[in-house]
Amino acid sequence: MPVALDKKVALVTGGSKGIGLAVARKLAASGCRVLINYAGDEAAATQAASEVDGELLRGDVFAPGGTAELLRSVGRLDVFVHNAASWHPMPTGRVDPAGLRADVEAALNPLLDAITVLPEVMPEGGRVVALSSNGSSRVIPAYVALGVAKAALESLVRYAAVELAPKGIAVNAVSTGKVDKGPGTPNAQLIPMLAARTPAGRLTTPADVADAVALLCAEEAGWIHGQVLTADGGLGLLS
Repeated sequence: MPVALDKKVALVTGGSKGIGLAVARKLAASGCRVLINYAGDEAAATQAASEVDGELLRGDVFAPGGTAELLRSVGRLDVFVHNAASWHPMPTGRVDPAGLRADVEAALNPLLDAITVLPEVMPEGGRVVALSSNGSSRVIPAYVALGVAKAALESLVRYAAVELAPKGIAVNAVSTGKVDKGPGTPNAQLIPMLAARTPAGRLTTPADVADAVALLCAEEAGWIHGQVLTADGGLGLLS
């Protein structure tokens, strides 16, 4: 059942593919006017806009000031979903400093940038949702850069929540584990094993993550601030 978000304006960064596209689709189905941010893949963006009846908004949210520029171009915004991310696989013992720095900056800078502008463009009742992963608190092979980035992002969500709560804006995060994105899923050989381990009986899909994002955007979620909602079918509960 769609969450009631009629006439809300939502911006989803990295919204043309994967989880971002699923979030855009869910918010559109819930009544939002959805702005799909993308960096450069015109074909994927055009396809996404046709699927969700959304509007395309090209821009590099990783660039200094890029997110603030996007937000100001929109004018009024009710929902901001920080989904765009960078991942440089590497082991802890052979960290590439530039790659790690890029992942951390991609996780933090768009939200830091947005915080400076949101009080101007987001009315009371606004929602900010950041996408995280269980790599923020669990060790995943070759995931150190993004794990550190997501841990920092979850901390920033808490600080942003306290700062923006007096403005009537709720800031939260949605975290998940391995997501089955269909063909092209990284390390697809792990899907059967992880699905068998998941208490709910299957692996998480982008639609599951999108449902959690929409729940945090609902009016009934207005008293939830600075929390990380895990949507993983219970997989993270197991040691």
